[in-house]
Amino acid sequence: MTLDDYNSFCASLPAASHVVQWGGAHVWKVGAKVFAIGGWSEGKEPFVTFKCSDIAYDILKEQPGLRPAPYLASRGMKWIQRQTSQSVDDDALKDYLRESHRLVVLKLTKQARKELGLATS
Repeated sequence: MTLDDYNSFCASLPAASHVVQWGGAHVWKVGAKVFAIGGWSEGKEPFVTFKCSDIAYDILKEQPGLRPAPYLASRGMKWIQRQTSQSVDDDALKDYLRESHRLVVLKLTKQARKELGLATS
Protein backbone atom coordinates (compact mmCIF):
# COMPACT_ATOMS: atom_id res chain seq x y z
CA MET A 1 0.00 0.00 0.00
CA THR A 2 1.43 3.33 -1.01
CA LEU A 3 0.83 6.53 0.92
CA ASP A 4 -1.66 7.59 -1.78
CA ASP A 5 -3.51 4.26 -1.44
CA TYR A 6 -3.62 4.69 2.34
CA ASN A 7 -4.94 8.25 2.08
CA SER A 8 -7.54 7.30 -0.55
CA PHE A 9 -8.81 4.41 1.54
CA CYS A 10 -9.04 6.43 4.76
CA ALA A 11 -10.81 9.23 2.85
CA SER A 12 -13.49 6.72 1.82
CA LEU A 13 -14.52 6.07 5.43
CA PRO A 14 -17.55 7.99 6.75
CA ALA A 15 -16.88 11.46 8.21
CA ALA A 16 -13.09 11.00 8.01
CA SER A 17 -10.87 14.09 7.99
CA HIS A 18 -7.18 14.41 7.16
CA VAL A 19 -4.35 16.49 8.58
CA VAL A 20 -0.58 16.33 8.19
CA GLN A 21 1.13 16.75 11.55
CA TRP A 22 3.74 15.21 13.86
CA GLY A 23 6.69 15.46 11.48
CA GLY A 24 4.80 14.88 8.25
CA ALA A 25 2.52 12.03 9.34
CA HIS A 26 -0.78 11.66 7.49
CA VAL A 27 -3.29 11.56 10.35
CA TRP A 28 -6.90 10.51 9.81
CA LYS A 29 -9.58 11.42 12.30
CA VAL A 30 -13.28 11.02 12.85
CA GLY A 31 -14.93 13.53 15.15
CA ALA A 32 -11.49 15.04 15.91
CA LYS A 33 -10.31 11.64 17.26
CA VAL A 34 -7.43 9.84 15.53
CA PHE A 35 -8.11 6.44 13.96
CA ALA A 36 -5.07 6.06 11.66
CA ILE A 37 -1.58 7.48 11.24
CA GLY A 38 0.55 6.88 8.15
CA GLY A 39 4.05 7.89 7.19
CA TRP A 40 7.60 7.90 8.57
CA SER A 41 9.02 5.19 6.35
CA GLU A 42 11.83 5.54 3.90
CA GLY A 43 10.59 2.77 1.62
CA LYS A 44 7.62 2.50 -0.71
CA GLU A 45 5.18 1.38 1.98
CA PRO A 46 4.33 3.85 4.73
CA PHE A 47 4.23 2.72 8.32
CA VAL A 48 0.53 2.59 9.23
CA THR A 49 -0.66 2.84 12.82
CA PHE A 50 -4.18 1.90 13.89
CA LYS A 51 -6.30 1.28 16.99
CA CYS A 52 -7.43 -2.30 17.61
CA SER A 53 -9.26 -4.48 20.12
CA ASP A 54 -7.45 -5.98 23.10
CA ILE A 55 -7.48 -9.44 21.51
CA ALA A 56 -6.21 -8.22 18.13
CA TYR A 57 -3.48 -6.22 19.87
CA ASP A 58 -2.26 -9.28 21.80
CA ILE A 59 -2.06 -11.31 18.58
CA LEU A 60 -0.72 -8.65 16.21
CA LYS A 61 2.06 -7.33 18.44
CA GLU A 62 3.84 -10.69 18.09
CA GLN A 63 3.64 -10.89 14.26
CA PRO A 64 6.56 -10.11 11.93
CA GLY A 65 6.30 -6.66 10.35
CA LEU A 66 4.08 -5.35 13.17
CA ARG A 67 4.84 -3.78 16.53
CA PRO A 68 3.10 -1.98 19.35
CA ALA A 69 2.76 1.60 18.13
CA PRO A 70 5.49 3.89 19.46
CA TYR A 71 4.23 6.39 22.03
CA LEU A 72 0.63 5.14 21.99
CA ALA A 73 1.21 1.55 23.14
CA SER A 74 3.71 2.65 25.78
CA ARG A 75 0.85 4.59 27.37
CA GLY A 76 -1.40 1.55 27.60
CA MET A 77 -3.36 2.19 24.41
CA LYS A 78 -4.04 -0.71 22.04
CA TRP A 79 -2.46 0.59 18.84
CA ILE A 80 -0.38 -1.41 16.34
CA GLN A 81 2.03 -0.12 13.72
CA ARG A 82 2.44 -2.06 10.48
CA GLN A 83 5.98 -1.58 9.18
CA THR A 84 5.82 -4.18 6.42
CA SER A 85 3.12 -6.29 4.78
CA GLN A 86 4.84 -9.49 5.95
CA SER A 87 1.99 -10.57 8.27
CA VAL A 88 -0.84 -8.18 7.31
CA ASP A 89 -1.44 -7.69 3.59
CA ASP A 90 -3.15 -4.61 2.18
CA ASP A 91 -6.64 -6.14 2.27
CA ALA A 92 -6.23 -7.11 5.91
CA LEU A 93 -4.82 -3.65 6.67
CA LYS A 94 -7.95 -2.09 5.19
CA ASP A 95 -10.04 -4.31 7.47
CA TYR A 96 -8.03 -3.14 10.48
CA LEU A 97 -8.38 0.50 9.41
CA ARG A 98 -12.16 0.04 9.10
CA GLU A 99 -12.24 -1.51 12.55
CA SER A 100 -10.10 1.30 13.99
CA HIS A 101 -12.53 3.83 12.52
CA ARG A 102 -15.47 1.89 14.04
CA LEU A 103 -13.82 1.68 17.47
CA VAL A 104 -13.19 5.43 17.50
CA VAL A 105 -16.75 6.20 16.35
CA LEU A 106 -18.09 4.09 19.23
CA LYS A 107 -16.19 6.29 21.71
CA LEU A 108 -17.78 9.48 20.36
CA THR A 109 -20.77 10.92 22.14
CA LYS A 110 -24.20 10.24 20.67
CA GLN A 111 -24.43 13.94 19.84
CA ALA A 112 -21.09 13.91 18.01
CA ARG A 113 -22.10 10.80 16.03
CA LYS A 114 -25.39 12.44 15.11
CA GLU A 115 -23.67 15.67 13.97
CA LEU A 116 -21.28 13.61 11.81
CA GLY A 117 -24.14 11.60 10.32
CA LEU A 118 -22.90 8.49 12.11
CA ALA A 119 -25.84 8.00 14.44
CA THR A 120 -26.05 4.46 15.73
CA SER A 121 -28.90 2.84 17.56
